[in-house]
Amino acid sequence: MSDSQMRLAAFITAGPGRPGGWRYPASVPGWLSAEYYQNIARTLEDGRFDLAFFADILSVPDRFGSSTDTQLRNGALGSLRLDPLHVLSSMGAVTRHLGLAATVSTTYAQPFTVARSFASLDHLTAGRAAWNVVTSFQESEARNFNLDEQFPREKRYERADEFLEVAAKLWDSWEDDALVLDTETPLFADPEKVHAIGHKGEWFTVQGPLNVPRPPQGYPVVIQAGASAKGKDFAARWSDVIFCSHASLESAQDFYREIKERAAAHGRDPRQVKILPSIAPVIGATSAIAQQTFEELFELVPPLGGLSTLAYHLDVDLSTFPLDERLPDVEVPGVEGHYREVREITEREGLTLRELGKQYGGRVEGGFIGTATEVADGLEEWFTGGACDGFMVQAPYQPGGFEDFTRQVVPELQKRGLFRTEYEGSTLRENLGLERPAPREWENRIPKPASAAR
Repeated sequence: MSDSQMRLAAFITAGPGRPGGWRYPASVPGWLSAEYYQNIARTLEDGRFDLAFFADILSVPDRFGSSTDTQLRNGALGSLRLDPLHVLSSMGAVTRHLGLAATVSTTYAQPFTVARSFASLDHLTAGRAAWNVVTSFQESEARNFNLDEQFPREKRYERADEFLEVAAKLWDSWEDDALVLDTETPLFADPEKVHAIGHKGEWFTVQGPLNVPRPPQGYPVVIQAGASAKGKDFAARWSDVIFCSHASLESAQDFYREIKERAAAHGRDPRQVKILPSIAPVIGATSAIAQQTFEELFELVPPLGGLSTLAYHLDVDLSTFPLDERLPDVEVPGVEGHYREVREITEREGLTLRELGKQYGGRVEGGFIGTATEVADGLEEWFTGGACDGFMVQAPYQPGGFEDFTRQVVPELQKRGLFRTEYEGSTLRENLGLERPAPREWENRIPKPASAAR
């Protein structure tokens, strides 16, 4: 697929996800069933989506009033989350082309285990695996992994840099032709082409080699969503796909330019970094029907459920502020991009914290509400206007939101020549228009010492 056509990913929650969406009458609460996710996978592949993307959380968030009550009562962000790698394995079994992306934290995992898991998934799906790299930022997550408090942001990204380096070394520890399978000699694998990595760094000591051959894609596709200065630099260096969220076309354009410039500064081809803003379109047969659906969904959003989700994203206990006053300026240990987004909305619309909670829980990223033609018009404006390389599509309710988009919006995009009608490649990298990394390509990604830069 050429750069004149957009990429599409689906943001799926292995649980209720959006506050209010799970309460919508057309929502199907099959989150504990493999068949539920397999049906979504078939829908997405029928729509020629590039990939299915699963976010993940390693705790039930307790950042609103120092309690998990609000999350659990409202079915909010992290109240239920299955392990995404297991979900993706079931989805991979019923699809042939759909990319499969799982979130795994570099703060609470080990490189050998993660490299092995994604190499295995890439082989078992013939080159369709993707890893969404997160560093995690919640104290509640730290307390589930033998820690009393979270590492500082700077340390988390230092660990993540080394983690990615070790994972890439492990994927490269088998040369592409190391697996011989010569039954006569016999020669199962050529020892001269399987190498220990002997890594010894600040965070990790890993001997290697990996006990899985080099993945079909070389490295699984790497996804990241950092919005802080450190996070954007990390993403521009390591990521193939960057997932982001914007409250306006203008902010999306600014982010797009900045990331492409950062990628170029790291010696990368900016075209090899695909930027996908999150959208949550509400689609109807008429504009009025779409608006009515949005209003029905919005009415189901409990303000405290939305605030609990926002408190998680910001890593700030919002229960300490008056609900009927505006969100004050706060120091944000969590996702800076979400803070900028809500500040923009608060200032533009003059929302109180209570109103912001409802707005945040029921937000439609990008404001795409309307007929399939109207939604496609908006997506075309963003895509051709230098705001993105495609979109990360969220469903306002599952699975119906994905069915609406696939059956109504995708044909409109295809008719305009903005999206594929058939898959072009056999791997996720090929379908995304990404090059297969050469062995030792990781050496171009690791941060260079300041003295070396001079």
